[in-house]
This record gives sequence, structure tokens and C-alpha cells, in this order.
Amino acid sequence: MTTLNIARSELILGGQKSGKSRRAEALAQSWLKQSDQHHALLIATAQAGDDEMRQRIARHQADRAQRVPGMSTVEESFKLAEAIGAHSRPDTLIVVDCLTLWLTNCLMPIDASTVTEDSRQSDVTEKFIINRPLAPVHQAHVAILLEAIAGAPGPLVLVGNEIGLGVIPMGREVRAFVDALGLLNQSVAQVCQRVTLMAAGLPLTLKAMP
Repeated sequence: MTTLNIARSELILGGQKSGKSRRAEALAQSWLKQSDQHHALLIATAQAGDDEMRQRIARHQADRAQRVPGMSTVEESFKLAEAIGAHSRPDTLIVVDCLTLWLTNCLMPIDASTVTEDSRQSDVTEKFIINRPLAPVHQAHVAILLEAIAGAPGPLVLVGNEIGLGVIPMGREVRAFVDALGLLNQSVAQVCQRVTLMAAGLPLTLKAMP
């Protein structure tokens, strides 16, 4: 396996099955190969809201265990900044997979107990409750996350979806989410040392290391 150059922080964007997670895993493998003292940790943000998602998570866990057996996993669906702060070390590379699901959990929580007062005042759509994309609670979450990324003592690899390349969605709630995700990606890209766009399994560097 080719040894990859590890940035202090890297944002990996791409569409569905574009190779985002594979690149993150390859970076973790390279980090582990550099030293016996290195560690790798995945912060998983997915929630198993239904049987299909539970099966998907289990499949990803099994595949990842084979590809990167030295990487441990913690699950954190909401308090991502706190998880980065708690686990980041100079000898530990952290992979966050993924920012898109984290944002979904914040804006459209499945568990009603996680809903904030601001989100209770927003529109209810079937099972989900969505905050306005620029509501103060959302801005605060993003600001805290950006501080955690900038202050992390160890390398960070953050995976996220690029979903703004298609047609404009018809639904108001979907348009609001696309807007919120686009703004999140822009903000994270500003504080990351390197930004990579994945397409068909191939990396395109959008922002190079200085």
C-alpha cells in the first residue's frame, strides 16, 4: 500500500459511493504504518433508526474491521466537538464519518428527547423535526465544532457528503438541509489544512497543504 501524506486536518467530500470512507481508511492505515506508537480512532455519527440502517452499520463495521484492523471505534451522534476534544492526541489519528449524518442528527433528531426548544418551535414533518438552517442553536454547534477541529492536537480526517451538485430539491425542508450542509462544508473547509473531493474513487485536491 502506498504511504499517504497525512495532513493536520483533512476534509474529504464526495457523493454516494465516491470513495470518501475508503480514502479516510487509507489515511488511517498510512498513519498506523508510520509508527508502532500511532493509534487510529473512528468517531461514528450514524444512528440506527431502522432495520436497513442497522444492517448498513453492521456491514460497514465488518468491512472496516477487515481493512483497518488497528482502528478502534467510538459512537457519538451529537456531541462531536466534545468527542474530538476527549480523544484527540498527538499520536492518534481521528476519522469522523460523517459530518453529514452529524448535521442530520442535529437538525432532524429521531429521538424526541434530543430536540431543543428552538427546534420544537419549527415545522414538524412526519417523524422529523428540523431547525431553520441558520438558527442560533445550529450556528453554535458549528462554531464549537470548528474550534475543536482547529485546536485538535492530533491529525483529523473528516468525511462529508457533497449533495449540492444536482437539481434544486422541490421540498422546502430538503432545500433547507442542502443549504445547511453546504454552509457546514464551507466552514469546515476553511479551517482544514487540506480538502479533497472524491469522484469514482479518485481524489481531487481542492485545498493543498501549505
